[in-house]
Amino acid sequence: MLKIVECPRDAMQGIHDFIPTELKAKYINLLLNVGFDTIDFGSFVSPKAIPQLQDTAAVLSKLDLISQTKLLAIIANYRGAEEAALHKEISFLGFPFSVSETFQKRNTNKTIAEAFEEVKKMQSLCSEKNKNLLIYISMGFGNPYNDPWNADIVNEWVGKLYAEGIRYFNLSDTVGMAKTKDITDIFRSLIPAYPDIEFGAHLHSRPDKQDEKIEAAYVAGCRKFDAAMHGFGGCPMAEDELVGNVSTEGLIFYLKMKGEELNINKEYFKESADLAREIFADYV
Repeated sequence: MLKIVECPRDAMQGIHDFIPTELKAKYINLLLNVGFDTIDFGSFVSPKAIPQLQDTAAVLSKLDLISQTKLLAIIANYRGAEEAALHKEISFLGFPFSVSETFQKRNTNKTIAEAFEEVKKMQSLCSEKNKNLLIYISMGFGNPYNDPWNADIVNEWVGKLYAEGIRYFNLSDTVGMAKTKDITDIFRSLIPAYPDIEFGAHLHSRPDKQDEKIEAAYVAGCRKFDAAMHGFGGCPMAEDELVGNVSTEGLIFYLKMKGEELNINKEYFKESADLAREIFADYV
């Protein structure tokens, strides 16, 4: 079953000017009616780290949760997991686990070994609170820091995390540097090896490269994709304004070309896309 995860959180997190809570909620409420499988709507992290999303709990309280779309919140540590787990409306807690030592320290102020111990505690909490822990394998297709990287390293960490009970993974092209062959090879290796894991692709890309990256994951059997309206967002460390998220409209066009049937409400999609342009025109 094909799944699209819309990521307004990823699109908004790096914006300096604060987007009002009411406007965030209005936008996400539109997205909830489009027909996406999941909305990556906010994060429970330090306001000092991500000031734009300090109102995530307030936004959540204003959402009209009448659709079947699930909610995902990003966390960076156990404390954030505890806070997110208090909200019954949230189905997934997403934690960025990097196979790059440098990026793990920059992103969560932990070594990979420390992050692994944190994941064990978060997985226990999620089991207790009836939540699903989603692990993003950050820098999953290489890194710009000359840290060791190869497919075997990715496979090894997926195996270790799987042994702790993790069943949801997103392989992340964090700074948009993935080669298409690496995307295909890694998904092609992992998907048949772990049939009870749901693997997704969280790809960042320049607009002219996004189709080939989507294709690389799709042909390898990936059927879950993250995207953001108009390709807004991405990792601030990319240092390239064109390396944003895969655009939702581009992803949908590609999937339709492949004959996939998508349960997308065209009217709400257009309203969401129009509001996204207004928001980002005013606040970026």
